[in-house]
Amino acid sequence: MFDVPQLTNVAWILMFAATGAARLWYAVPLIISVSLVCAATRHERMGSILIHALRFAIWVLVFMGIVLGVIQILSWMQ
Repeated sequence: MFDVPQLTNVAWILMFAATGAARLWYAVPLIISVSLVCAATRHERMGSILIHALRFAIWVLVFMGIVLGVIQILSWMQ
């Protein structure tokens, strides 16, 4: 086991970066399930559902990327 005060600054940065990136994996099942449910409420055939779900998932990812970009630009302006 490691002692917390003995960690260097680089180790702290790597630890926080790893946990931050790991949290992004929670978005994958959320985006998949939301896009499938939204598509299934509009269509009945599986082909139409999958096409609509794929387009909706791409739209969500683009929107999340735009929001991330705006937040990143605002953080650089401080």
